[in-house]
Amino acid sequence: MTVLIELRKDVILFSSENVNRYSRVLWDSFFQFCGCCILGFGIYFLIHNNFRLLLSLTLGNVLVIVGSIIMVVAFLGCMGSIKENKCLLMSFFILLLIILLAEVTLAILLFVYEQKLNDYVSESLTESIKQYHLDNSTRATWDSIQSVLQCCGVNGTSDWNGHPPKSCPSDPQVQGCYAKVKLWFHSNFLHIGIITICVCVIQVLGMSFALTLNCQIDKTSQTLGL
Repeated sequence: MTVLIELRKDVILFSSENVNRYSRVLWDSFFQFCGCCILGFGIYFLIHNNFRLLLSLTLGNVLVIVGSIIMVVAFLGCMGSIKENKCLLMSFFILLLIILLAEVTLAILLFVYEQKLNDYVSESLTESIKQYHLDNSTRATWDSIQSVLQCCGVNGTSDWNGHPPKSCPSDPQVQGCYAKVKLWFHSNFLHIGIITICVCVIQVLGMSFALTLNCQIDKTSQTLGL
């Protein structure tokens, strides 16, 4: 009877470990899929995005970097779960922790140096306006931006010294492109904050799964006398 009870406990333990392991694999596969999508969008923006001519760091650069990091981290977690490798699982946990701390640090720096960042972007865009009549690529970029966003200059038509290009809307009270983007960001700040919090929660869950599976591997080794 005792042998049957112990056998039943081992079967239940083995089943719960399998459920947790395959849940971990599915979770990491989802991470990898997200990483591939982000990387793909990043490459698309690098190829087709004209904003790269105005700023050194664009959305495409950021998406490629983020997508690559997510794919590498998710691969470590997935292989660690499949192979039940504690080293890979702990590497996955540490990398996720570093990314989470980096995100928090970046958010704090953006909050503290918000004005300096605004000044840097505004100055970069203003300098690019000076190249409008000298560089065909810059001219095409500004024409495309102003046509798509229905804006004019950085802060308004005054940036063009009274001679706005044809791509500017005819309305004299039209907003500047940078001012319009800032207004959109502030009006959608709540949604951006919710998405950021959800990403952080997903990362914390991933770290929790990694630690849980790591502890289960230890328990299994102790049970088997390894």
